[in-house]
Amino acid sequence: MLRQFHSLPGLIAALLVMLLAISGAVLSVDPALERLHNTSTAAGQLNVGQLAGHVASHFPGVEQIQRTASGTVIVYYNQDGQTGAEKVDPLTGQGLAPYEPSAFSRWMKDLHRSLFMGTPGHGVSGVGALFMLMLSVSGALLLARRQGGWRNLLRPLRGTFSQRWHAEVGRLALLGLLLSALSGLYMSGTTFGLIADGSQNEPAFPTHISAGPALPVTNLQALQATDLNDLRELSYPSPGNPQDVFSLRTAQGDGYVDPVSGTLLSWQAHDSMHNVYELIYQLHTGEGLWWLGLPLGLCVLCVPLMSVTGILLWWRRRKAGPNIRHNSPAHSADSVILVGSENNSSWGFANTLHEALRQAGHRVHSAAMNEWTGDYRSAQRLFILTATHGDGDAPASASQFLARLTKAGLKPGLPFAVLGLGDRQFAQFCQYAHQVQEALMQAGGSALLGLETVNRQSSQEFARWGHALGEALGHDVTLVHSPEQPHTHQLELQECIVYGEQVNAPTHVLRFKAPAELPDFQAGDLVGILPPGSPVPRFYSLASGSDDGVLEICVRKHAGGLCSEFLHRLTLGASIEAFIQPNPQFRPTSGVHPVILIGAGTGIGPLAGFIRNNKARHPMHLYWGGRNPASDFLYEPELNRYLADRRLTALRAAFSQVQDRSYVQDRLISDALALRRLIEKGAQVLVCGSREMAKGVMQALDEVLAPLNLSVLTLKTQGRYREDVY
Repeated sequence: MLRQFHSLPGLIAALLVMLLAISGAVLSVDPALERLHNTSTAAGQLNVGQLAGHVASHFPGVEQIQRTASGTVIVYYNQDGQTGAEKVDPLTGQGLAPYEPSAFSRWMKDLHRSLFMGTPGHGVSGVGALFMLMLSVSGALLLARRQGGWRNLLRPLRGTFSQRWHAEVGRLALLGLLLSALSGLYMSGTTFGLIADGSQNEPAFPTHISAGPALPVTNLQALQATDLNDLRELSYPSPGNPQDVFSLRTAQGDGYVDPVSGTLLSWQAHDSMHNVYELIYQLHTGEGLWWLGLPLGLCVLCVPLMSVTGILLWWRRRKAGPNIRHNSPAHSADSVILVGSENNSSWGFANTLHEALRQAGHRVHSAAMNEWTGDYRSAQRLFILTATHGDGDAPASASQFLARLTKAGLKPGLPFAVLGLGDRQFAQFCQYAHQVQEALMQAGGSALLGLETVNRQSSQEFARWGHALGEALGHDVTLVHSPEQPHTHQLELQECIVYGEQVNAPTHVLRFKAPAELPDFQAGDLVGILPPGSPVPRFYSLASGSDDGVLEICVRKHAGGLCSEFLHRLTLGASIEAFIQPNPQFRPTSGVHPVILIGAGTGIGPLAGFIRNNKARHPMHLYWGGRNPASDFLYEPELNRYLADRRLTALRAAFSQVQDRSYVQDRLISDALALRRLIEKGAQVLVCGSREMAKGVMQALDEVLAPLNLSVLTLKTQGRYREDVY
């Protein structure tokens, strides 16, 4: 519901909001430019009487003096029957240049305030401000939910390029957009009289003035008591009219000045409503607060970028939405698939499962988890594919599922299987899937399979789940799900380094020539490789970046592994089809804080790449586990060089097939004191390797961190613990 509340106003009002934002950003520069060309005066340096005296020596026919909120002093005069306006230096009263309001600024103000439509246009602009407010508030709520709460609002963002840029720009501009939207709504309300602005309280014209000759304007006491910085407007009495007076408008109030006695007449101080109006006017326009106008202009200039990325995100979600063919009615289906998704990516997996089951002869019904009714009379099995949103919350299409399950119940003994979809970089990886698994068990269901998870839409992990599902059902379930892949490139093998053959764990470090047309990549990114005869790419972590001139991966041969066996058979000069998939979540953060690198086996690949690129010599500590140092000490020559040139601070290796065998977890426990010191210095932890290794590392580090009242979960929440596991 919240996402629809955010998307719908954005789609409806995108053009209007962009128009208001761009015109507002252009206007935000005016106060700064005006301030740049002004002569500023300190408080108490010059009073209005002195200013009027300076002006009188240069403009004998002065009729009015104005001071804008940005400090420009303008004199309107009549000389020899000719009227004119001049910008003046307040310290001397000398004219600087004729005052001619910019035609472009007037045009831009009319566009911004009323879209050239007069009073109705003011209403349209007010509606645009309302839309901007709705988008800002709903966007902030969505971001907080996505980050797992307001306390994590400033944590590093994850997601696709469009998702990250949309959220990052919105996060940076949020306060400015809220201020602009709220102040714009207020201004619109005062225009239509919905909000009082205090302008109704005008001082009454004096009924009595002193008789006699007028004093020189410099000597008028009321003007001498008014600081120049408080002046808004001073209007002179009409020449030859002894009953006329000076009209004085200031920041504190308005009144009239007796030209004979110099006293203040009919003074009317501004009320609170007028003061509020003046403040909000300044906040919205930047006039008088030029230093605020520029950052506000930059904030609203983010609106077009967010509009474009927002529309792209909406379109991609729409394309990725449910498109289930041959969907059997709920009451007659023997297999029911329910989907929990935040941005529709889970539906692609559901569609693949739906079609595979249908091809096997099942009657399949697929729907969102929120559509659960419990009335599946013919159902023999239930499948739930769900993502997790934010801090372990239900995604949008599953937000009502647990309540509906409690109310409608579940057919006793109904076999079910839950598949969690998520990203291991998040502290609450697939947490909602665990909640659903527990709820189905408590409702009387029977687990067809144990809970399984798919990390970052891995086609391989999904295919493995399908194989396990087929064994449980007694027939083959082949799940070939391939999200839309980028254009592939041919990569030519340049070098192959062989390890591990003596311990029956052949591992190759493969270096391919990186063609010029290949997108930029960094160590820790992924390369998707399409093995011959398979549409499903296999992903490998990169041990190199574009600047290295090669694309480097570390691959262990697995018996029956389609892609690993293919890669191990490659000869120098042979080519592969591959594409780059950015993985910005898994790389060291910039800065001087230490980095703790932990891996085992081929997980050393990206870690070696991080060390290779540590040209600033920040502290890096590597913990790595292998089998035997004589045969599969991966990257040993390079690591020794990195130790020598201080790109690597310390290396702690563990080997499992030697006399005093140990594992990387053992090294962590034995170095507990040193690790705690590094963590206290703000160290970041990067883990790469198998899922089982990662579990052992988490347990070991929880033990290490316990004296600090910290845990791996805490570090994950802080963005200081990141994994790339398989």
